[in-house]
Amino acid sequence: MQIVEIDGYNARCEAKGEERTVSLFLMQDEALATGDYVMVHTGYAQQKMSAEDARLAWELYDEMLATLEKPE
Repeated sequence: MQIVEIDGYNARCEAKGEERTVSLFLMQDEALATGDYVMVHTGYAQQKMSAEDARLAWELYDEMLATLEKPE
């Protein structure tokens, strides 16, 4: 997800038109700024990532979902 706004240990993040409040608590030693991309799991930012890595991850997730949605 891309960080839209940071407020202390919380950030408003966006991905694919969806916004979520994400905890930055686990990444408090990492320098994060608006516009950065983070891997989010269960509401917590886990890892900072490049825009390219974020794009590739979403492509992979979309491919996996498309496979699951295909009727057999």
